[in-house]
Amino acid sequence: MMRALIAAALHVAGPATAQEGGPFSANSEARSWGLVGEESARFTAQVVDILCELTGDCPADCGAGNRQLGLIREVDNVLIPVNKNTQPAFNGAVTDLLPYCNEMVEVDGLMVGDDEVDPSRFYQVQLIRRLDEEEFSPTNRWTRVWAEENPDAAGEGPWFRREPRIQALIARDGYLGLGLEVDEAFIADWFQ
Repeated sequence: MMRALIAAALHVAGPATAQEGGPFSANSEARSWGLVGEESARFTAQVVDILCELTGDCPADCGAGNRQLGLIREVDNVLIPVNKNTQPAFNGAVTDLLPYCNEMVEVDGLMVGDDEVDPSRFYQVQLIRRLDEEEFSPTNRWTRVWAEENPDAAGEGPWFRREPRIQALIARDGYLGLGLEVDEAFIADWFQ
């Protein structure tokens, strides 16, 4: 099933740069991911707490990293969900957007999705800068911040194999999430 979902979302071969031609693609330097409906988009916007925008529950710090952040595009006041940074692990972009909470920024990245199939497009931010800054910053802070917040999880392999929350769930529910007894039987049946 996962392969079918990935195949539906990805082109077999994508261009080196994102598709041009969208209303916000002028001057974009966004790199293509070969996703269906991908369109480069560079624009100015305010970084916002989406829950705040929808409900009026607005902590000053945009939820301190515990809420989904988005962008209100300056030119048309559209709320854009930002569901991805530039890292390949499909990490969220909250870590990269949080330092800009409630500020105006310029972003460059990809609008993803097909309006004809699904009108709920999202944004993958690749570069960000304050309006008074000359240089863009890449949106790749997540793994570094995770390592700083989890110093006891140092070691080999990808972060998710060392993540304390994941390790606690596996210890409680097993690798399959069905209980330790089911895991034990499965491992005995398949791997011994």
